[in-house]
Amino acid sequence: MSRPITLRRVGDLVAAGLIDPAEAPVIERVGARYAVAVTPAVAGLIDPADPHDPIARQYVPSAAELITAPEELSDPIGDISHSPVRGVVHRYPDRALLTPLLVCPVYCRFCFRRARVGDAAATLSDAETEAALAYVAGRPELREVIVTGGDPLMLTPQRIESLLRRLAAISHLELVRFHSRVPVADPERVTPALVAALRPPGGADLAVWVAVHVNHPRELSALAKTALARLSDAGIPLLSQTVLLRGVNDRAETLEALMRALVRNRVRPYYLHHLDLAPGTGHFRTSIAEGQALMRALRGRLSGIAQPTYVLDIPGGAGKVPVGPGYWDEADSHVTDPDGERHAY
Repeated sequence: MSRPITLRRVGDLVAAGLIDPAEAPVIERVGARYAVAVTPAVAGLIDPADPHDPIARQYVPSAAELITAPEELSDPIGDISHSPVRGVVHRYPDRALLTPLLVCPVYCRFCFRRARVGDAAATLSDAETEAALAYVAGRPELREVIVTGGDPLMLTPQRIESLLRRLAAISHLELVRFHSRVPVADPERVTPALVAALRPPGGADLAVWVAVHVNHPRELSALAKTALARLSDAGIPLLSQTVLLRGVNDRAETLEALMRALVRNRVRPYYLHHLDLAPGTGHFRTSIAEGQALMRALRGRLSGIAQPTYVLDIPGGAGKVPVGPGYWDEADSHVTDPDGERHAY
């Protein structure tokens, strides 16, 4: 029996029951603008009978993506203006992004790099990789490299191992972090060979972490949990990144269930991202006030290890800042508890 294929064409989505045939012409227009891919693992989580399915909403293209608001930007967080050499984004003094490729197992409908991802030709050549690594090696202020993309776990284990070996040889680096959707969107890709490739080379004074992008508790399928356990059992520390999305996880109960599931699977919640101003994503965007209210609710429901930091990536590349609710009022020396009551201090 043949292995199920990733759904990339509108006809595939229609055949799988994920879009109405009547919508096919407009979805063709969406697909011409933004990359489309839904893995078998993700497709298996979708309830086609539910028009508001939170998994489908993240991955299945919709006509709303053709609406670009005036404030939306093709490069919302300033990647291009902060890229000194191809494949490197350097916004912070002590860390830089390395983007060896721009392909992913799936294409999120809210991706902040949606204008660029999906281009297989954008994979760094050997010469471009050398130039990127030379940039990192030449800046001793860098302590951390964040390997992202695209999705770096789409690289072969051999290429990951080679990249880590090169990074470990840069004496001023202390940490390499891989950001990936693979453990939840294509968990069977997390093979023993891939896990072995993510271990630092023997004798290297370098830590390797993996940050997993997951937005809804249903994404933590049995296969995803197995993939996460395989990474964790190998001694690789795991973080999570979640994007706040209207119609997906904009309820306190949903975020609570997600954060509880993450810590049960040895994944430390890290960031809850306010949605970036990427084109065609307005139908996903909440207000910051709504996000702050959700974070207040989580503070009263969850222990500290299950609390992500709510952050806004300032448009243009000025960096991420926490935008969670405040509890301390300096003006009258009062503090507000998680239930909203004020106390003198």
